[in-house]
Amino acid sequence: MGLRVTVSPIQNTFYVIMVLLGILGNAIVVGVIGESVFRGPGGGRRSDIVLINMALSSLLLSVFRNILLVLSDLGLELVISGGWCRLLMGVWVWLRSVNGWSTLFLSAFHFLTLRRVAPPSGTIQRRRRTPRTLLGCLVLVWSLNIIYSIPAHIYSTNGNKNTTETLMLISSTTRPLLGCVWNFPSSNASTAFATTSMVVHEVLPIVLMAVTNSGSLYILYSHGKTRSATHKVPVERRAAKVIVALTVLFISSWVTIIISINLINYRKGLSVEHLLVIARFANTAFIAISPVVLAAGHGRLRAVVKSVIY
Repeated sequence: MGLRVTVSPIQNTFYVIMVLLGILGNAIVVGVIGESVFRGPGGGRRSDIVLINMALSSLLLSVFRNILLVLSDLGLELVISGGWCRLLMGVWVWLRSVNGWSTLFLSAFHFLTLRRVAPPSGTIQRRRRTPRTLLGCLVLVWSLNIIYSIPAHIYSTNGNKNTTETLMLISSTTRPLLGCVWNFPSSNASTAFATTSMVVHEVLPIVLMAVTNSGSLYILYSHGKTRSATHKVPVERRAAKVIVALTVLFISSWVTIIISINLINYRKGLSVEHLLVIARFANTAFIAISPVVLAAGHGRLRAVVKSVIY
């Protein structure tokens, strides 16, 4: 199909390893932290619920999209019907967008937690209740992104081996998959949707992540400078390091994809094979490496990993 790039066996092997690492790592995160949440009082710690949400979105994205990309790279040629294309394109757009906003939610949640790092004693018992507001916010993230995925259910169709993909979106795939391509009524409509998608679902989350993480680091710096912090500050400082690492990883991978995909979309006629290879690996980097970062900073998760290794 159009814009398919031939890669070396070494690149294919490395890509398969990254996809499998993402599936296994995020499954462990969901399983281990999920167990502590369900067994904990009042639904467990709120931060763990946010981590599960991010890992679950990464896991679902790997299962429903990245595995199919691996099979395609291994030579399995499948072209599905237009109805299935509209369904799957909608699911890919939905999960990819949820993954981005869930990572932003983690950063914003930590920032808000630091702002009340020394809560009055009367709030301790309230924290043990089921976090309905938090769960409601997470449901809202998943629900609003369903709305964003609606165009994928309308403006996508199945192509064939001679079809050339002329529009790519980070939120769907970095190349045609299962014969599914975008099918907007005009080039102006496709450009408008791609631009809006880039600004709202790609650039905006990155900017907000940078702002919230900068705010978190400033709060921690202020607490350390005034020496008025409670015993929770060292814990939050460790959490901040993990979240900053996740954010840097996320921003690095997404900025790389944004540059590559938009060069493909807006600078027609250029050789894009190297851009597709870059976008391909950057698209999987965050999902594959984020469980490793979480394991380094989450006590229970780190203990489980150590027990398995040793």
